[in-house]
Amino acid sequence: MAQFYTRSGRPVCARRWRGRSGEIDLVAREGDTVVFIEVKQSRSHASAAESLTLRQMGRISRAASEFLAREPRGQATDCRFDVALVDGSGSIEILENAFAA
Repeated sequence: MAQFYTRSGRPVCARRWRGRSGEIDLVAREGDTVVFIEVKQSRSHASAAESLTLRQMGRISRAASEFLAREPRGQATDCRFDVALVDGSGSIEILENAFAA
């Protein structure tokens, strides 16, 4: 998954980044924007998407806040949350801006 983002011009700066609140699968940069990526894998893209819970989104948002605290602009840093869906055949679907903090 990291290669997918890197090849599309969004270099990955962290894998399995862990803060007190939890782990973020991937963190990438798209210009000045920090992209937090949750990777979900299942038989189909739909079932992978359904496996993302509100609780997980909250955990990811809290961890992202910790990550942003270390950025030069802090919480004012532009960011978004993507969900990368991987189906049983390895096909990837990216849901950009999948949820808000």
